[in-house]
Amino acid sequence: MSDSSTEMALDREIAMRRTFAIISHPDAGKTTVTEKLLLLGNAIQLAGDVRAKKTGRQARSDWMAMEAERGISITTSVMQFQYNGHVINLLDTPGHEDFSEDTYRTLTAVDSAIMVIDAAKGVEARTRKLLEICRARDMPILTLINKLDREALPPIELLDHIEQELGIECAPMTWPIGSGRSFRGCYHLKEDQFTEYEQGHGSTLHAYPCHGALESDDVRAWLGSDYDEFADELELVRGASHTFDLEAYLAGRRTPVYVGSALQNFGVDHLLNQFIAIAPPPQERETHTHAIEPTESDFSGFVFKIQANMNPRHRDRIAFLRVCSGRYRKGMRLRHVRLGRDVKVANALTFMAGERTQTEEAYPGDIIGLHNHGTIRIGDSFTEGENHAFRGIPNFAPELFRRVRVKDPTKSKRLLQGVRQLSEEGATQVFMPIASNEIIIGAIGALQFDVVAFRLQEEYGAECVYEQSDIFTVRWIYADDPQRVSEFRSRANAQLALDGDDQLVLLATSRANLQLTEERWEDLTFADTREHALVDSQF
Repeated sequence: MSDSSTEMALDREIAMRRTFAIISHPDAGKTTVTEKLLLLGNAIQLAGDVRAKKTGRQARSDWMAMEAERGISITTSVMQFQYNGHVINLLDTPGHEDFSEDTYRTLTAVDSAIMVIDAAKGVEARTRKLLEICRARDMPILTLINKLDREALPPIELLDHIEQELGIECAPMTWPIGSGRSFRGCYHLKEDQFTEYEQGHGSTLHAYPCHGALESDDVRAWLGSDYDEFADELELVRGASHTFDLEAYLAGRRTPVYVGSALQNFGVDHLLNQFIAIAPPPQERETHTHAIEPTESDFSGFVFKIQANMNPRHRDRIAFLRVCSGRYRKGMRLRHVRLGRDVKVANALTFMAGERTQTEEAYPGDIIGLHNHGTIRIGDSFTEGENHAFRGIPNFAPELFRRVRVKDPTKSKRLLQGVRQLSEEGATQVFMPIASNEIIIGAIGALQFDVVAFRLQEEYGAECVYEQSDIFTVRWIYADDPQRVSEFRSRANAQLALDGDDQLVLLATSRANLQLTEERWEDLTFADTREHALVDSQF
């Protein structure tokens, strides 16, 4: 194939791809939306309610046993499917705030997001925080107001609420007719047509009846006594709301808003059809030297997540890599930039939630899995020979700390192996005090400790016990002069630890303790984040 033909093929593959995350507050219906998107893409044949405990069904994205038990998403799942000539890479993120680090890193690997809002509750705390992260990157956001089959807030009030709480302009694309028991369907503002809601079609694809223009006799007869009230409301909406603007959407300033019920599989197709039409294809990514364009011929990508024991029988670890440029080909040699080593990648994977298959090729925007034998870390870059590291994938200082020990001392090695491997995933962090044999786990939220304990027992056979820790916070230590770090290490040995990547960390027992240490060692940097890409690198 000629160079021009290769470039055209790459451009075509890039244009086909959409890589996005779904964000929401817990219980807004995010996982159900994910499930219905998979149903539309024929990736699954039957949709089941994630809460339907009587049938034992669960959404395909929630493959961990603990997720099924609690009915929540606590890991990021990656799903690829095709829809109307496009390749969709969907990342279903944890909704619970205790897993915000995993969500943050996932958002570095996508080009846009779909925001799901509960029609009865409006904007909630977790949604607000996630949108702040998206807005910091000027990420395009498309919104679904969900659960219209239940009693909801007035839609005009909801739009005002979203704009005021999130600081983003709303452009209604579909408008609901009633809610709860009186929910009759929605009106498409641009197309001037209606889709009629019917109950009982949540598990399979269903062609909902359509009606013509607002002024048509058909619609007047269908809406009956509700017609005049709806027409007046629609006139108000048209006069007071923003219209769709592609440039404003792509800049992250304006969000197209759709309405529906994911549980009943109503309105999700409207959302997906618009999404593939307007959402951006794979975008450029920053490295320590320059921005990498997806159209560059040489392969590059970065690891944003590591998942241990996706297949517990094999005790494997998979690194999730976002392809940023070029084309992955089975068996190609890639440079592991941090280690300065070339490796042959013969068995990269693609994902459908907990299921995975080997892939022959992948393009920018795709997420592939690399088998990790302990050498790959979050933030690692892989390239076709270039020495550049992708930026923006940090570790944050944890907010909660626990000492952990194993109940059965004969399983101490299993405990150590488990906490180290689970820390590689980035959901929790592990710290090994230099002056003792303790193991300390740091987390953003308390639920993370439950997850670690559950997985240690289920996957490693190491039942653990938590004990209180006197640690207030941690700081990573850097200096221009390595000698000063060595001097600090010898003098403050009792306060120091190594993290899961063997980086030196200060264990501060109080705010005053931290401030005093910073004043005494003012030529050192005590950082509350650590940039993954630059750890152990040659840059």
